[in-house]
Amino acid sequence: MFAVGAGTLGSEIAAARLLAPWFGASTIVWANTIAIVLVALSIGYAIGGRFADRDPRPAGLAKIVLVASVLLAIVPFISGPFLRQAVKAVDQLSAATFLGSLVGVGVLLAVPLLMLGMVSPYAVRLSVDSVADAGRTAGRLSAIATVGSLTGTFLSSLLLIPVVGTRRTFLLLAAMMALAALPHLARGRLLAAVVPATILGLIALPTGTLKAAEAGKKVIWEKETEYQYARVVENASGKRSLELNEGHAVHSVYTAGDWLTGNYWDELLALSLAGRSAPPSSVAILGNAAGTTARAIGYYFPETRVDAVEIDGEITEVGRELFDMRGPRLRTFTADARPWLHASKNTYDAIMVDAYRQPYIPFYLATREFFALVREHLNPGGLVIINVGHPEGSTALEKVLTATMAAEFGRDQVWRDPAEPTNTMLIGSTASDPAGRLAEAAEVVPADVAEVARATAARIAPGLTGGRVYTDDVAPVEWLIDASLAEVAQ
Repeated sequence: MFAVGAGTLGSEIAAARLLAPWFGASTIVWANTIAIVLVALSIGYAIGGRFADRDPRPAGLAKIVLVASVLLAIVPFISGPFLRQAVKAVDQLSAATFLGSLVGVGVLLAVPLLMLGMVSPYAVRLSVDSVADAGRTAGRLSAIATVGSLTGTFLSSLLLIPVVGTRRTFLLLAAMMALAALPHLARGRLLAAVVPATILGLIALPTGTLKAAEAGKKVIWEKETEYQYARVVENASGKRSLELNEGHAVHSVYTAGDWLTGNYWDELLALSLAGRSAPPSSVAILGNAAGTTARAIGYYFPETRVDAVEIDGEITEVGRELFDMRGPRLRTFTADARPWLHASKNTYDAIMVDAYRQPYIPFYLATREFFALVREHLNPGGLVIINVGHPEGSTALEKVLTATMAAEFGRDQVWRDPAEPTNTMLIGSTASDPAGRLAEAAEVVPADVAEVARATAARIAPGLTGGRVYTDDVAPVEWLIDASLAEVAQ
């Protein structure tokens, strides 16, 4: 019961990580994973009770666990080809991530988890000696299984996945369950021992690249960190891109010798000039990733103090190693953005927010309380700049963020810069006329930055109207973005 409890919850954690490179790690993906686990276990409970009444022998239970462990061990080997086809089908049908991830986790995990669900009623049937002991026995077994589930949860999330990876996590959990089943087999125990031995042998196989790069590109680094699946892809010209989870969005880019990217990071750099008509004295970047913006600020504005905050320390390290993330006054912090800002005593000329876990922005970085905290950490005339990622043609999230920012900064103190088809920059400030200040700053900065600054200043316009103010209590970001994705897909 302990081994099966650990294997069930541990495989649930590992399954979410298995889906992340293909469908992301959003609330929707987690909801589908949990739902499939609960449905499969429920069916297993019902079937397991019937099997137990028909064949109340320890060997019968051991066989179920042994088969389930084999099926669980197969999952990471068939997941790649299957999930690749699932993503293609979702793209072709313009279906939502909800459907794709639901099918994905259902096909991969439903059967082994159904069999694991059969274990609980079977074990109770075998352990009850009399009706008088039924409650005590069922309670004891449930407690043992729950302790196992807690062990599997923490073991998988805190140790196995970060250290040995998702595939080997599945194999270790499967091997543990198979070993637990062996002593209860009446016959063929030696033959059955081949199962855990084979599973453990598979652990020695090299994992290779978890998700192959597209044609003309190669994966030069990948890792399953504590927070996400991350990889760095390099194309034939040497340009590097950081992709997180499903890889639909690029979170940092680097080309040796270049500091401008031709993408929205350039607008973040330019907009930092819009508060003082000159390079800022201090900038905080919430969601630094591998440091594309921090690197550019360090190069063009070497006197600017940059505090770069990234929740995933592994991403910061790869930024230093593969993205040339450096600067004369750069400081990096491994922390969650809002708690870090709350604890900070510093104030800034510009605070940049670029902290997406695609396609969602964390809800607590989209509320009135957050923007009140941001305002407290701005110098007089300082500004907050938010990268609003959105489906092309959708303005729902932008309107909500505009209304929420305006609740703290004032309706006429929020502006927009539609920098890219899928990225809009929002600017909130206690100062006025960011476009004019940016145009003035273009006269005193390097020519290539000045060009970006003038183009950005020409696009700046008043913020959109019609959004709802989000608060820490009510901020349905996931619903809003899912509805936008569905609307665009139609």
